Amino acid sequence: MTDPDAVVELIPALRAFARTFCRRQEDADDLVQETLAKALANLDKFEPGTRLKSWLFTIMRNTFCTRAKKSSRETVGIDDVLSDSLTTQANQEWSVQSDEVRRALNRLPLHHREVVILVVMLGERYEDAAAICGCPIGTVKSRLNRARQQLRQELGVADEDDF
Repeated sequence: MTDPDAVVELIPALRAFARTFCRRQEDADDLVQETLAKALANLDKFEPGTRLKSWLFTIMRNTFCTRAKKSSRETVGIDDVLSDSLTTQANQEWSVQSDEVRRALNRLPLHHREVVILVVMLGERYEDAAAICGCPIGTVKSRLNRARQQLRQELGVADEDDF
């Protein structure tokens, strides 16, 4: 069994990850709350020696997927994603570049976008991203490589060192 305080310390990371799935902050907060409720109710099932963050991210991903399946049977809508609502308060050039990156991220398939968010933006290890996504490490690396290639192409970045 793990300390509930350790779960509380991970709330900022959970909120950031929830924004990869949810466009609106309120929806992301609801997803975090539901994830935390499930995690705390099942804290005795957490296996000591494994990463708590990965366990929580897996719960969140599964919760989101369950919600998406359920809502797909109820209504037709657009996938909620973090990149739809990124805003930057900066100079005009930075704002334009930020919008271009956001649009390019939005065009990525969800499974590619998810890996980019986990590995690049949140700094998760490949092993942990694989556990969260429920796929082999090689698949994570492949998705990340394809996502980077697509982003480079769409943003007109020629050199790998630039991205």
